[in-house]
Amino acid sequence: MPASFLSASRQPRLWLASSRSLFPRLPYLPGSARFRGYPAGAMAALYRPGLRHSWHGLRPLGWPLCRSIQTLRVLSGDLGQLPASVQDFVERSARLCQPEGIHICDGTEAENTATLTLLEQHGLIRKLPKYNNCWLARTDPKDVARVESKTVIVTPSQRDTVPLPAGGARGQLGNWMSPADFQRAVDERFPGCMQGRTMYVLPFSMGPVGSPLSRIGVQLTDSAYVVASMRIMTRLGTPVLQALGDGDFVKCLHSVGQPLTGQGEPVSQWPCNPEKTLIGHVPDQREIVSFGSGYGGNSLLGKKCFALRIASRLARDEGWLAEHMLILGITNPAGKKRYVAAAFPSACGKTNLAMMRPALPGWKVECVGDDIAWMRFDSEGRLRAINPENGFFGVAPGTSATTNPNAMATIQSNTLFTNVAETSDGGVYWEGIDQPLSHGVTVTSWLGKPWKPGDKEPCAHPNSRFCAPARQCPIMDPAWEAPEGVPIDAIIFGGRRPKGVPLVYEAFNWRHGVFVGSAMRSESTAAAEHKGKIIMHDPFAMRPFFGYNFGHYLEHWLSMEGRKGAQLPRIFHVNWFRRDEAGRFLWPGFGENARVLDWICRRLEGEDSARETPIGLVPKEEALDLSGLGAIDTTQLFSLPKDFWEQEVRDIRSYLTEQVNQDLPKEVLAELEALERRVHKM
Repeated sequence: MPASFLSASRQPRLWLASSRSLFPRLPYLPGSARFRGYPAGAMAALYRPGLRHSWHGLRPLGWPLCRSIQTLRVLSGDLGQLPASVQDFVERSARLCQPEGIHICDGTEAENTATLTLLEQHGLIRKLPKYNNCWLARTDPKDVARVESKTVIVTPSQRDTVPLPAGGARGQLGNWMSPADFQRAVDERFPGCMQGRTMYVLPFSMGPVGSPLSRIGVQLTDSAYVVASMRIMTRLGTPVLQALGDGDFVKCLHSVGQPLTGQGEPVSQWPCNPEKTLIGHVPDQREIVSFGSGYGGNSLLGKKCFALRIASRLARDEGWLAEHMLILGITNPAGKKRYVAAAFPSACGKTNLAMMRPALPGWKVECVGDDIAWMRFDSEGRLRAINPENGFFGVAPGTSATTNPNAMATIQSNTLFTNVAETSDGGVYWEGIDQPLSHGVTVTSWLGKPWKPGDKEPCAHPNSRFCAPARQCPIMDPAWEAPEGVPIDAIIFGGRRPKGVPLVYEAFNWRHGVFVGSAMRSESTAAAEHKGKIIMHDPFAMRPFFGYNFGHYLEHWLSMEGRKGAQLPRIFHVNWFRRDEAGRFLWPGFGENARVLDWICRRLEGEDSARETPIGLVPKEEALDLSGLGAIDTTQLFSLPKDFWEQEVRDIRSYLTEQVNQDLPKEVLAELEALERRVHKM
């Protein structure tokens, strides 16, 4: 594969000149797109689109050489002051995408205000006067979530990206695309895709600027919504460029895929191109390409694309871990503090746990992050973690003062809501918000239609979101931006399991813990309604986010045990969602989950409060502090029905041997066989 999909070969350079001297008082030049209101000090650049090259530099796109020279104006910032590698990335992308102008984002409050004002003027967001600086966006109904089927990893060898399933089964652990197919897909989409739009240059840091655990990216986008969101979710602006210097960065190119060519108005006010949506990752070159979607998970490329898919590959190459995990600090009544990382699939309460208000008196939980953890061993062998994000991109439905009071406090200001409902008094509304509507207040659904309680259709989209600055959370940990990270004492895996899986158990050792992560399963609603609830495999809660072959990922986790001097965290598994025969939850959850963390912390102190079972170590009788809870059926909560576990190990074996096949590490297979033997003896 060439050194970069923005290959330097045979591409003409953009000639730069001061707009003040070269183009005095001219709104545009002949042959160019029309520019409006650019600052007097803006830079201008000339480019000739004749030798346009597609990604990877494999062949020209055939743009006619006779086309007139066009003027590309930098509307804000100075292209010539960018680091050379960033400038080169911007120039090549501009030649490909043909934006009307370039805006280099500085990350200032003034710039953010201008961005929000622009979005409001274009009808893409509405101000929510009930709160301070809060806004509501409504997307096209076809652009509401991550699109796994159109999300690909590009490597020369398929097996670098995904295991080859046994028996011709359909792979479930990622989508691979060859470089040649990816080249063709990009060639069909990106030439001229930003015509009539501004290309925004977003220098951003994942993690605190300057931290040895942080990484820098530069995203180019034609979406002002992305600019406003990335400013919340990452550290963005001029300080990042200063920290970057001549260093490496991840290249991120995004377009909504709807150029404004004057050939008719867009079908939807929300620009997107669902039919041609593609989210591609080129891990060998540390590059991300996204086309056709404005939704967060597809367009905020610092999040899942960079922080998990690309970063997991970086982590493997460099000896660290990039994981779909919350990070919290928990302090007991005696003042002893521990840090815990936890991996849960979607809809299993990751944000609620990260922001928990403990029900146990004297306990305190503080949030480091609610979604992603980057973890690296320090010189003393401690596994240290940072939250690479700067904000929360949380699911709104189900969030309330009861389920997550700290999240509700966080989103009262400086928050961008997407696809929630709007109240007539300038507020937001969604299913499970647990707030009665005031007399006379009406609700407009996420589709812009009148809505009232009791209507069949939900008022908010099930995947509607809030995007809020992390610093506004009232329980952010004092060390949440510590450049060295926080020391992780325990790793928790969990899922939504209505039957058979106990409230909590501890892995026997690191290797067994890796197996527990590989065998994670969780209840999910199938796409087809009539299928009802099904149990889905979601190993490490990373199934949609692996940046490379899952079998190699397991080998990487197993290798941590062999690191000299490594102080490995203890591994646990939790299940807040077990039900009785009548379908009622056996455990109250939410703030009461502190009782489980209490037991975990006591186990870390060496307390003899666990008994061995075939699946792991569970709390001894009366080891859990249940004071003040009332009747809890601990017998059923911790029961291990033999028939359930016989089926469970069959399902785990079927999944791992089929999906991971020849890439399944022998150590994981040995743990599976050991579990089968223990279950057989139950």
